[in-house]
Amino acid sequence: MNEIEVLDISREAIFTLIKVMSPILLVALSIGLIVGIFQALTQIQEMTLAFVPKIIAVFATIILLFPFMLNQMRTLSEGLFDKITNGG
Repeated sequence: MNEIEVLDISREAIFTLIKVMSPILLVALSIGLIVGIFQALTQIQEMTLAFVPKIIAVFATIILLFPFMLNQMRTLSEGLFDKITNGG
């Protein structure tokens, strides 16, 4: 295995990581922004108000997108296993 193959595998793994995690991060960002604006408008500074909706939304997103995430990870793993069995 040479440097180009290692870089190609690393690039593919990072791209898969971005595809899998970006929906979850975008949901957490948008919920955090909405809660932050709500707290600024109402001047409610409850600490749990920032975390509870975000945790619920992130878990719901993970449950809804789990088949997509599993498919992406399986595709990456199958590609890596094929490269291992074919010798590069």
